[in-house]
Amino acid sequence: MFKIIKELCEDAKNIQKKDPAAKSMLEVVLLYPGFHVLIFYRIAHFLYRKRLVFLARLVSQMGRFFTGIEIHPGAKIGRRLFIDHGMGIVIGETTKIGDDCTIYHQVTLGGTGKDTFKRHPTLGNNVMVGAGTKILGPIKIGDNVKIGAGSIVLKPIPANCTAVGVPIDKIIEH
Repeated sequence: MFKIIKELCEDAKNIQKKDPAAKSMLEVVLLYPGFHVLIFYRIAHFLYRKRLVFLARLVSQMGRFFTGIEIHPGAKIGRRLFIDHGMGIVIGETTKIGDDCTIYHQVTLGGTGKDTFKRHPTLGNNVMVGAGTKILGPIKIGDNVKIGAGSIVLKPIPANCTAVGVPIDKIIEH
């Protein structure tokens, strides 16, 4: 449980650092649904790892009810995730998200319905996913990638790039 509290403190500090509208840690803790859903997720993920799947799903659905953000308790989320404006985000069961990522509203990290074991995307470290983006299937998004708002990603994106398009049709290396 101490690990969960430590991770949540790190999450709150990161949100305050990344969001110029956040004036204090207290504001983040009390008013940011992107932080609130991480509380639900971290508890649900703990329960999921203990094989208390029904209870984990119940906690994650409570998080969805209160925040409008759906994170499956089986997803693996790294440190310091910043979910900005969160409403409508969906993060699937086999999704992996690295450290220091930013996800904006209406993003889906989902499956295509064609895969069985690993069905959802893997995001590297320091990935920024723009509003309305859909990343579908068991694909890898490299470290330090920026994905433009409204993009649809169906193929892997290498590290250190900016990608935009429906579907992604332009990749610019940094």
